[in-house]
Amino acid sequence: MLRIIAGKYRGIKLDEVMNDSTRPTTDKNKEMLFNILGQFFEGGVCLDLFSGSGALGIEALSRGIDHVTFVDSNSVSLSTIKKNIAKIKEIESHSFQILKKDALDFLKSSENIKYDLILADPPYDLDIYDSILDVINKREILNVGGILVLEADKSRNITYDDKHLNLIREKSSGNTKFFIYERVE
Repeated sequence: MLRIIAGKYRGIKLDEVMNDSTRPTTDKNKEMLFNILGQFFEGGVCLDLFSGSGALGIEALSRGIDHVTFVDSNSVSLSTIKKNIAKIKEIESHSFQILKKDALDFLKSSENIKYDLILADPPYDLDIYDSILDVINKREILNVGGILVLEADKSRNITYDDKHLNLIREKSSGNTKFFIYERVE
């Protein structure tokens, strides 16, 4: 069972996506990730790519992010996100958008929107990490000082290198590895 770990909606249980194509971020890994990112946010705009249940974006809302755009191409995932968003009683104080779209297509076609936090948890077998990094970097989708989190299999190595998108941390936990990038001037 997924739950919101901290913040305004702490303890609310979230539904998981009921299909074989998604793999939820465990509560342990979610807690570790948000300990690295900082416990709480003072506003900001978040993009949750390959959203699955929406648990990461909802956790960010609970911790103070103002707006989350959830992007997933799977209808079951989108339905689950809607159910999970409905569990947050004060949702009107937040802004969110749920889009049925391929994540890479969304990144390539987004309309000059910049994000403070991007969370990307693609299916491990897609092997599109460099493409995600390249599009985010070239289109400057991440604000300066913004953070990009890529979730991958623990055996994955990502060697993307650019002067504007710096790998600031790599952290493994269980079968998962997080790559955390920061956009610099």
